[in-house]
Amino acid sequence: MESSSKLAGHWSASATQASDSGKRAGLTLALPAWLGWALKRIASSLLGIIVISMLVFAATQVLPSDPARTILGPEATEDAVQVFREKLGLNQSLIKQYWQWISRAAQGDWGHSIDSNMPVTQLIAGRVNNSLALVASVLVLIVPGSLIAGVFLALRRDGWLDRTLVASMIALKAIPSFAIAIGLVMLLATSVFSIFPAVSLLDPNRSAFAQPQFMILPALTLVVATMPYLVRLVRGAMIEVLDAEFITSARLRGLSKRVLIWQYAIPNAVIPAIQAIALTTSVLLGGVLVVEVVFTYPGIGSALNAAVDIRDIPVIQAIVVFLAASVMTVNLIADLATVLLTPRLRTRPGKEAA
Repeated sequence: MESSSKLAGHWSASATQASDSGKRAGLTLALPAWLGWALKRIASSLLGIIVISMLVFAATQVLPSDPARTILGPEATEDAVQVFREKLGLNQSLIKQYWQWISRAAQGDWGHSIDSNMPVTQLIAGRVNNSLALVASVLVLIVPGSLIAGVFLALRRDGWLDRTLVASMIALKAIPSFAIAIGLVMLLATSVFSIFPAVSLLDPNRSAFAQPQFMILPALTLVVATMPYLVRLVRGAMIEVLDAEFITSARLRGLSKRVLIWQYAIPNAVIPAIQAIALTTSVLLGGVLVVEVVFTYPGIGSALNAAVDIRDIPVIQAIVVFLAASVMTVNLIADLATVLLTPRLRTRPGKEAA
């Protein structure tokens, strides 16, 4: 009896272990193949933001200005400046200063502006909203417009219209955004055609979307500056798909042109366009800085320009880190979307998506 009881207990324990192993195996099998790659990609993005914050902090520390002297003014005595530097923690080591700064920043405290003594978060919050409104307006215009134009030109490749528009887009891409902005001001906001205001005097108490007349010229400038690249990329991706063997095979099976385009060609051409849209968004975040200065648009670009002029270090640090984090976030989302939409990458993300 005793041996039988031991044997039963042994089999019960073995069954329990097998059940647990099966559950663990089932859990492992249930996890998507791309999840590990995605977690590594997110971790690398976070590490990149930390590295960029270090570079930004180090760069602002070597600017030819003393925040304590700037705040107290040129008439302050040297003793008063030293006491204030001690209060600001500027006499501490750079490593300790960075740790205190990044710890506060992680909690949403970017310090106070040297110029206005306002909290940096409060100072740039409205500017960030205005810039994001401008970028969003441009993306709403160029993404569907580029997809439609790119597919249209690809279906009519090597025709006179295709050659003319491609040459025009190459010429437009070579023009700097500030030159496009100045040209649009001269054409649409002066004595030639006085249609739109040349300066974007937004009411800070109202949303930028509620004042579209001040957004039209900045948005049009960014559309003209960025859309040619995206149209050409979609056109090239569409042509490459139309020349692929699976399209030829589908055509030989007698599928209609409409089915070939909408069910086969366009879905495969959209995947490369995702990375192009991410790159265009990153370019927009950089190009908006120049355009905002030209049109005096109250966004992060004009705020950064003013902060650099007066050496407002906390504002410079917050805006530059925000821009860098935004670019890395956009790229991360694009990479994840590309993997999720591509079966080959979903199954082997570590080898091919990376």
